[in-house]
Amino acid sequence: MNKSLQPPYGQADATYQAAGGEPGIRRLVDHFYDIMAVEHPCIFGWHPEDISVSRDKLARFLCGWMGGPRRYQEKYGSISIPGVHAHLHVDAAARDEWLACMAKALGKMDYPQSLNRYLLEQLAVPAEVVRKTCGKSDSA
Repeated sequence: MNKSLQPPYGQADATYQAAGGEPGIRRLVDHFYDIMAVEHPCIFGWHPEDISVSRDKLARFLCGWMGGPRRYQEKYGSISIPGVHAHLHVDAAARDEWLACMAKALGKMDYPQSLNRYLLEQLAVPAEVVRKTCGKSDSA
């Protein structure tokens, strides 16, 4: 795809719109947790038994993170990504498992490859912050 024809991901609500708005993001999140439950039960087990709240929180967070409405803040208030995960030991393996689940979930969506690449690159940043903050003695 010609770079000049790619949506300006990261600008205004371009990423949010490209992801299908809130309905698209909720489908992505559903795929993400469904994949995690089967393929990475260890990190899935970090979530409450009623996964619906985690699904809602991630979908709402991603809406605002992608430049759309700040749904997370509307319902849950402000968020500190490292703070929310501080009680966990997120090492490099867990970070990579989380990103692998997201990559597979993105693959189930009808998104352009440019959007998938952009989202994975961008999501790797907070994933690494969480690893550095919550990794304890992890040196990877």
